[in-house]
Formats: sequence, structure tokens, C-alpha cells
Amino acid sequence: MKMEVDWTELPAELIEAISKKLKFYSDYIRFQRVCRNWRLSIPKTPNHLPPQLPWLMLPQSQSQSQSQTHCAFFNLSANKVHLLNLPEASLRSRHCGSSHGWVVILDETPAILLLNPLTRVKIHLPPLSSFPNVVSFSYFDIGREYTVASYLLAGAGDRYNCSLRQMRDSFIKKIVLSSSPVDKDYNFFAVAILNQAVDLAYCRNGDQCWTLIEGMQSYSEDVIYRKGSFYAVDKAGLITVCDVAGDKDKPRVSIIQTPPQFGGDMQYLVGSEDELLLVTRYLDLEFDFEPHQPQLVYRTTRFEVFKLNWCGPQWERMRSLGDTALFIGQNSSLALSASDFPGCLADCIYYTDDYSESNYDDVYGEHDLGIFKLEDGSIEPLPCYPRYSHYRLRWPPPLWVTPNPF
Repeated sequence: MKMEVDWTELPAELIEAISKKLKFYSDYIRFQRVCRNWRLSIPKTPNHLPPQLPWLMLPQSQSQSQSQTHCAFFNLSANKVHLLNLPEASLRSRHCGSSHGWVVILDETPAILLLNPLTRVKIHLPPLSSFPNVVSFSYFDIGREYTVASYLLAGAGDRYNCSLRQMRDSFIKKIVLSSSPVDKDYNFFAVAILNQAVDLAYCRNGDQCWTLIEGMQSYSEDVIYRKGSFYAVDKAGLITVCDVAGDKDKPRVSIIQTPPQFGGDMQYLVGSEDELLLVTRYLDLEFDFEPHQPQLVYRTTRFEVFKLNWCGPQWERMRSLGDTALFIGQNSSLALSASDFPGCLADCIYYTDDYSESNYDDVYGEHDLGIFKLEDGSIEPLPCYPRYSHYRLRWPPPLWVTPNPF
């Protein structure tokens, strides 16, 4: 006689043990929805999940009736778009980074907001007006609300004025987080790459203002966090390691002197398991025939990838990434095993446009983003952005965001 099993009555400890074997957030949500007993037997928020495949945060479109309050995210694995209610990420805001599932949002105020698109949790970093080179700020000076020192040397150098919009758009290049702001003891750090400045600035949770990281030798193209320190790279591939967790008053800075890497237009750092990778991006100027008017725009033509040989130290060219896929752009650079995620291509670089927001000033045009295949050097369009199809662009540019439920 065949016995029927009531799966809804499994012991709570067994249900929880099974849930911890799940690797994908979407599977965890489905697991919770099986029945009430399963939902009550496991944590509402999974803290065990590995990094997820990033979603592409799309520009807002006026064709959507809910465009003023909702943002669209393209899911590569499911090949579908998720619409999330995020009024904070409106057309008047700019996204200057994403780390651990949190988007950094600037608007036409001094506020710097961290927002988790899945949970809607918000955390404020110290405001723009608290950077050491911001001499003064006043809402009453309309059109010139900020006074900024051009060099970060104890306020020395020429001073210039910025409007609210200019400060939003051009003061900060990118902000990178050390961890999720709500992870463990809320003890996280943030590092900001400042445009037109050599120095980096950092803050820790609870700080009221930003602090300079002194000892930088050149402008940083990119910053990542790995193994307890922030790693910055300049145009020539020089690495600066910043330990901001040690001495609270003065971060420790060390230089990894490598032979210069010349020829590329942009540099990115990526941590891939125990390897430190350098991704060099090459751009070319193209004549783009817009529906209304032709214009010159930059386009990505290729990438080169190097790994750091610590014995040199020196950068060594990589001809293949194997099973790895890289995600670069305005986000904190990310390396994932492609075989772990349906719809993700191995030996590829998924890239977005983070070099020229002026590309988005016009009404029509083509986004500079896609999938670069390292094996043959070809570029494949993302499913949500067919190449050579012109339609209304929206600002800010697309951004990779790793879905993170905490």
C-alpha cells in the first residue's frame, strides 16, 4: 500500500536546513510560498545567499504611465523586466554607484542616499556639503549654491561655484561600499572617487562628514573593496591599497608599483576569487546618424584583461576568462561563475556606459552597452537593448545592480 506524504508537515529544522541549500533569491521566494508552515520555518530574509546575477537598472521611460515612481530592472536569467516602486530614483536623480545590492543616489540637494531596491530600506551617507573641499553651501545663492576648492590640499587652490545640478552631475564619479550597510554590525565604509581631484574620500557608518585619503599619487579610474582594503587603479594600471579600518584618523596607504599599462581609455579593477584583474576599455569616436541630427559619439570597441602577478608585480595578459563573466560600469565591478546562472555567458564582459553621461543629453541615440566576448573580440547586444535601434533615451544611464534582500 502506497503511503502519501504531507510535505507541508515537515519538521521546521528540516525545512530550514533545505532552505540553506538554495543559492538563488528567486528560488528562496518560491520556497517560502509553498505553504504557511514552510514560510514560518525559515527567516524572512536569507542571509546565506552568495552574490546574485546582477539586474540591469534601466533608464526611466516617459512611455510608462508609472514612470515618475517606478524603475524597471532587466533580469538576464529570466529575460524579463521587473518594475519596482522607487520614487527616490526619479528622473531628477543620478545614480553614482551600486554595491552589494545598494544604489547610490544623488539629487538636487546635498543628500547622498543609499537605497536597496528590493527592500526599499534607505540609509544616508554624509552630505555633499561635508566634503573637505566644499568651502560653503547655501540654498540662498541660487545657481551657485556650492563653493568648491579646486585642489584638496587644506582648502588651497582656486575656488569655483557650482549649482545644485552641477554638483549632482559632476562632483562625484563613483561611490563604493565595503559591505551591505545592514550586514552584521552595520560597520561599513564608503569610498568616493572625486572628479577633477587626485584624492579619494571615505566615511564610515555614523560619520557626519567625509575624510580625505591622503597619499594618492594620481587620479583613480576605479575602486573596489577586497580582503579588508580598498584598491584603486589609475590610468596606467598603478594600484593604491587603502586600509581605512586601521587607524581611524589616518588610513594606511601603500602602492603596488607595476609597469605602466598604456593604450587604453579606461581602467577597471575586478576581484575574481584570489586574482586581481585589470580590465582595459578601448573607445572610438563614431559618427552617429540620429533621426533628427547626426553627431559624434564615443563607442566601446574592445576590452583587454590582465591579472596581477604578485611576484613582479606586473600585469599579465589573459586570453580567456574561462567560466567567469565580468560586470563593469558605474557599479562595483563583479566577477561571477557563468555556469551558476542560466542566461549568463562565460568568458564575457557585460558592460554599461559610465564614461560619458553627455551621451544621454540628446533625445535620441544608442546606448553604449553590451556583451564583449573575449574569445573572438565580438560585441553582442543585451536583449533589452538591440543595437542600431533608436528610441527615446532616458537619464540616468543603465546600471548593474546585484539583487540583495538585506
